[in-house]
Amino acid sequence: MSMNNPEEIPTTSPMSRRFRGYLPVVVDVETGGFDWNRHALLEIAVVPIDLDADGGFVLGETASAHLVPAPGTDIDPKSLEITGIVLDHPFRLAKPEKEALEHVFAPVRAAMKKHGCQRAILVGHNAHFDLNFLNAAVTRSGHKRNPFHPFSVFDTVTMAGMAYGQTVLARAIQAAGMEWNADEAHSAVYDTEQTARLFCKIANAWPKPAA
Repeated sequence: MSMNNPEEIPTTSPMSRRFRGYLPVVVDVETGGFDWNRHALLEIAVVPIDLDADGGFVLGETASAHLVPAPGTDIDPKSLEITGIVLDHPFRLAKPEKEALEHVFAPVRAAMKKHGCQRAILVGHNAHFDLNFLNAAVTRSGHKRNPFHPFSVFDTVTMAGMAYGQTVLARAIQAAGMEWNADEAHSAVYDTEQTARLFCKIANAWPKPAA
């Protein structure tokens, strides 16, 4: 690293060079409403972006968790109608908030280490919605090892709008030539993996910056 430029990022891997030391990680959350300061985080899924043998962007392994609503948070019953989440379902296997965050953060940190990246950057469809709920949960639970940048994101709404003229996730997926199953939508895992596929398709089509 140059002593003359403290902002210079070591070029330790193709991924770290591509995104200035950041690792893109696709995130989707299902929640008890729209207010991240008041409503509960109920489900989270993450997909770190990986590279194939030719340097193309591909999906890494998905990690997900259902969460026990944090004490003091609210749930709008209408949100459960949309997501289909049954809070007391015996197979939900919900974790306390801090434990659930660590469950999905651990593979993110492993992927960062693999690619020599200094921090993860959240990729999402309307990404600040997901980031705000994530940040609120980190603050509530006192989690000290959040790998994500606190405010920067890559938003596939913008990317799909530029690439396909579509901003709704289902329409953007279809415009990209991929299939969308409405019956599986509003599951954090399904939405995360579909958003990750959309990100990879657009990013792989974009001209690579000069070395």
